[in-house]
Amino acid sequence: MIENAPIRRLIAHLVLVLGILVVAFPIYYTFVASTHTLQTILRPPLPLLPGKEFFTNYWQALFGGIGRIGGVGVDRLLLNTTIVALAVAVGKICISILSAYAIVFFKFPFRMTAFWLIFITLMLPVEVRILPTYKVMVDLGLIDTYTGLTLPLMASATATLLFRQFFLTIPGELVEAARVDGAGPWRFFKDILLPLSRTNIAALFVILFIYGWTQYLWPLLVTNDNQMNTIVIALRKMISFADADTEWHLVMVTCVLAILPPILVVVLMQRWFVKGLVESEK
Repeated sequence: MIENAPIRRLIAHLVLVLGILVVAFPIYYTFVASTHTLQTILRPPLPLLPGKEFFTNYWQALFGGIGRIGGVGVDRLLLNTTIVALAVAVGKICISILSAYAIVFFKFPFRMTAFWLIFITLMLPVEVRILPTYKVMVDLGLIDTYTGLTLPLMASATATLLFRQFFLTIPGELVEAARVDGAGPWRFFKDILLPLSRTNIAALFVILFIYGWTQYLWPLLVTNDNQMNTIVIALRKMISFADADTEWHLVMVTCVLAILPPILVVVLMQRWFVKGLVESEK
């Protein structure tokens, strides 16, 4: 067993490196394509080393505007997508944690009925809810607005369920001690529940931010103005059926810029994300 350990470690590292290469090579290839001219991309094979058009391509995509999406720059697309992702993540967490708090710690008629009605929404496909939701947005005049982009995505049965399950593990003695100490509902929530829930909130924020960042169907329906497009929608509009009509160097730049914010969020919040999934601070 001792003699075989180095071999096993070597095999494990080789498999790990191979997995990283399989996952990372398409991203690297996209970055390489983003640094070449359109003519170079259209003449295969594409070089494996970055080209000399890095600053030109990125400056044009960010601030010069892209023709196929009405001259909108990627800076505007990134702003729209960041607003949507942050609003969806923060909105889902706020609504879900307050809903779970009410269901677990307050006694009122039809309390469990309300919870099960929330839970049942998990079984409804998005397509079932999307047409009536779109009709409501049209009637309220929220098409091509940030409110229309984010508000229908804020309710989350999954996050409500996760917070409820976490709150159920909080000892009753802690609740009684807070009541004896004179803590009201708001103080108990702010001073006790929120600190205990911070790792869960961090883990959910990472998941929900990426969920909001990668939304496609709903932004496609509620945005007609190119200025309100998210970066995922813009990427689809930038690609034509004919290669010659597609500005592939700008498409690749947009792809690279589209994956950077989610990667940054995961890297910066990795420790909290892992703790929120595997640990409990009670």
